[in-house]
Amino acid sequence: MDNQEVTNQKQKTILIVDDEKPIVDILVYNLQKEGYKTLEANDGITAVDIALEKKPDLILLDIMLPGMDGLSVCKKIRNTLNVPILMLTAKDEEIDKILGLELGADDYVTKPFSVRELMARIKANLRKVEANNSETSKKEEKELHQIIIGDLKIDLDKFEVKLKGEVVDLTLREFEVLKYLASQPGQVVTREVLLEKVWGYEYYGDIRTVDVTVRRIREKIEKDTSVPKYLITKRGVGYYIANQ
Repeated sequence: MDNQEVTNQKQKTILIVDDEKPIVDILVYNLQKEGYKTLEANDGITAVDIALEKKPDLILLDIMLPGMDGLSVCKKIRNTLNVPILMLTAKDEEIDKILGLELGADDYVTKPFSVRELMARIKANLRKVEANNSETSKKEEKELHQIIIGDLKIDLDKFEVKLKGEVVDLTLREFEVLKYLASQPGQVVTREVLLEKVWGYEYYGDIRTVDVTVRRIREKIEKDTSVPKYLITKRGVGYYIANQ
């Protein structure tokens, strides 16, 4: 790791939310070794308070928590903050994984997890946020950059989507998936490519993350999700935005 990367990471704060002290200790040790600042919460209510007050750059959030479960914490935080949230979940909590993503989580990691893999995902999520912020700050043109497909308007400057003039409430991850597909209408994109380009993974991730995110986008932009007009599935291959 070069000095510049360490410097950048020292500016990043990660909130660890878990009631198992050994896990918190391992995460704190490894994150601080990588140059991150850390905050800790051992229950859901404290996690929400710390998140809203300190506004961390990323949150590691366990699902099973005393006081308030991780899914409720995720939902409450998402109402105010748009920071990457990585859910920590046991292998047999398949439904919880999906629910976590539907509530606005960006990703999940199963316990027991590989510290190396978790660090890679943390870096990928933070890089994506930095890239988005950098892209926004570099835009000096006054005119709006938009992608318009039928009644769907994607404003690349405002990170805003409108359907028939009404704003569609998308998470940052949902926006990024829609923008990537809409920038090449008619072209089928595989789940693996979406994981790499939108989530920023440099390795094979869990493609179900993509499926859940696409389903959530459909629920927000399609009149009938069983017969989508915009976001189409190419069975066995991937997804694409229909030419209007």
